Amino acid sequence: MSKFKRALGLFWAFFKIGLFTFGGGYAMIAVIEREIVERKKWIEHEEFTDLIAIAESTPGPLAINSATYVGYKYAGVLGSVLATFGVVLPSFCIIFAISFFFDAFLSLTWVGYAFRGIQACVAFLIVNAGIKMAKHLKLNWFNGILFGVTITAMVVLDLLAINVSSILYILAGGVLGVAFFLGKFMKEKKAENKEEKDK
Repeated sequence: MSKFKRALGLFWAFFKIGLFTFGGGYAMIAVIEREIVERKKWIEHEEFTDLIAIAESTPGPLAINSATYVGYKYAGVLGSVLATFGVVLPSFCIIFAISFFFDAFLSLTWVGYAFRGIQACVAFLIVNAGIKMAKHLKLNWFNGILFGVTITAMVVLDLLAINVSSILYILAGGVLGVAFFLGKFMKEKKAENKEEKDK
């Protein structure tokens, strides 16, 4: 298959994701995973988990960062451009159309009811994405402790009405991850050096 055909496939896949997913990046995670990992098999589950971590810790919306990464990996620069354009186009067109009659649109009672239903659905999509990602995490004591500490911190800070940016959680997780694996690497090196000396 030529790169151009692959790029068009990327555009169509991400266009559908952008068109039928409500609630932004977190709500899109489960849909993106189903489309690009399970159906298209463009990337593996483990790489998808890494992709979400990278997309979340770099500037820009998660869906756009994901589309750009997958597009580039599967079809180069053209794939990257078309996948990104595909995921952005539906919301741009819909918001542009709504902007002409935004006030009248929001005043409609049925629109308010629809938004309440969408909010409940979005909450489910986010929880579902979190559960799916947790299933693919490599289980070890470090991940377990970090997960528990993060959940506890989020709940406690929320109960105390202390607003902390999610960026701080991501940065703290990154620093702790580097420290843990650096310590593990140093320990393994030390053990190797000791074995060589004993020989």
